[in-house]
Amino acid sequence: MSEADLPTADAAVAAARIRSFVRADTEAVVALWRESGLVVPWNDPYVDIERKLTVQPELFLVADVDGRPAGTAMVGFDGHRGWVNYLAVEAGLRGGGLGARLMSEAERLLAERGCPKLNLQVRSSNTAVIEFYRRLGYGVDEVTSLGKRLIPDTPPAG
Repeated sequence: MSEADLPTADAAVAAARIRSFVRADTEAVVALWRESGLVVPWNDPYVDIERKLTVQPELFLVADVDGRPAGTAMVGFDGHRGWVNYLAVEAGLRGGGLGARLMSEAERLLAERGCPKLNLQVRSSNTAVIEFYRRLGYGVDEVTSLGKRLIPDTPPAG
């Protein structure tokens, strides 16, 4: 098969199927998160996956492209606000609309549950991602995000 026979990124994005995460996705999802710069020393991605699978696992979204996870969004609703974490898109597909499709599906699922507002957190240094969300209609809330770790993660080995 020549390069000309390979599907374009636009075709891959258009053909992507958004579905719920399954355990077989684990290694590919963690690799995607690492490639996307979402894995930090204080969060073990495997522990984060296991935690999500105990709470609203149907809201852990995977964009399936040619049988592989090429995008993710970990969505949640606490009865007051919706949240999106771990939004990631494979490097070769970024800018093609897959992230926007994942966010649209997250918004739809949250609205179905009666969620009045969706919040998300982006590192302030990640200006490209902030612009991505602005294009989707999100604005910066004038708040300070505070956090306190209640259960420490053990950093992944290796």
